[in-house]
Amino acid sequence: MDVVKVRRDFPILERQVHGHPLIYLDNAATSQTPRQVIETLDHYYRHYNANIHRGLHTLADEATVAYETTRETVRGFIGARETREIVFTRGTTEAINLVANSWGRANLGPGDEVLISRLEHHSNIVPWQLLAAERGFTIRVIPVDERGALDMAAYRELINERTRLVAVNHVSNAFGTINPVAEMARIAHEHGALILVDGAQAAPHEIVDVTALDADFYAFSGHKVYGPTGVGVLYGKAALLEAMPPWQGGGEMIRTVSFEAGTTYAEIPHKFEAGTPAIAEVIALGRALEWVGEIGIGLIRAWEHRLLEHAHHELAAIDGLRLLGTAPHKAGVVSFVVEGAHAQDIALLIDQLGVAIRTGNHCAQPLLQQFGVDATCRASFAAYNTPEEIDIFVAALKRAIEMVR
Repeated sequence: MDVVKVRRDFPILERQVHGHPLIYLDNAATSQTPRQVIETLDHYYRHYNANIHRGLHTLADEATVAYETTRETVRGFIGARETREIVFTRGTTEAINLVANSWGRANLGPGDEVLISRLEHHSNIVPWQLLAAERGFTIRVIPVDERGALDMAAYRELINERTRLVAVNHVSNAFGTINPVAEMARIAHEHGALILVDGAQAAPHEIVDVTALDADFYAFSGHKVYGPTGVGVLYGKAALLEAMPPWQGGGEMIRTVSFEAGTTYAEIPHKFEAGTPAIAEVIALGRALEWVGEIGIGLIRAWEHRLLEHAHHELAAIDGLRLLGTAPHKAGVVSFVVEGAHAQDIALLIDQLGVAIRTGNHCAQPLLQQFGVDATCRASFAAYNTPEEIDIFVAALKRAIEMVR
């Protein structure tokens, strides 16, 4: 992969922070945006800013075509069978909440069980806790081992005839662990359960084929896959989406509205897209996925794996540094703590040297509690990062450790 050429697409990488070139290693939180996506947003607002679907004028028609073209782009990107299986949301969080409040409220009750792993982001924990308190079903937790890998033997023991749904991430945002979701889906279906996959951390880094995975639901966010914020995707098998009631009501998701005869709803996916959507962001998401396709997700994955190996090697040599999450199958995320140094202090000090990482619990408090910490430092990689940037990061980290000890 020509990383020099890739980096030219990202204007923000030219800036300096505190007098140092920006080293951006916070991609698990939000990736940077290539100029092609920025230009797409600008072009929309300059040339055909209009509401979609309902208008008959030229601008509305152009906006509608561009919006629905992205739906086809997403379908191809994740290997879905039909565009009507692609629902646009504000992000992964809203997509999971949609499933919980529509499918979950209609199908879960006392005696039912939902399996969630300890690796989950809070967005795939809290919606089910809220619904469990209302509907009376039980949440059971799939444990992880000391490497941060999912305990598949425990998964096989936990799943049973009462299991209605398995909700699991494809890649852990805190540790980078890649879960065997295809195998988990097969086991879930053997027990008559559905599987929802949080793909927020997988879509930018892994080849995703929802048909091959046999996922019933799959969610991801635009801002982690080189796109804008405020837009995401829920994939759902057509038969499931058709059977699910709407979650939100308003314009666009209806066929007819009457005080006397009641309301009838639009066909999928529009049944789940109430109100004016994030039109510009959806269109720009399409361009971001095209950009990923132009580079090649396989090349991106291989490049990031090289960065991960280099980072692990360099960090493991630092005295007093403890790596968390050493599963054999990982995406480009390194999470660590340093003896005698608080994660926040480390991050603030290396920021002064232009290096951006993430600290805190990474919305994964149950996972970090198992490892006896309340916060870690997390560096996460993208297509535009380089081994030289990792060397600068490690040098800055060593300097910060000397300062706080």
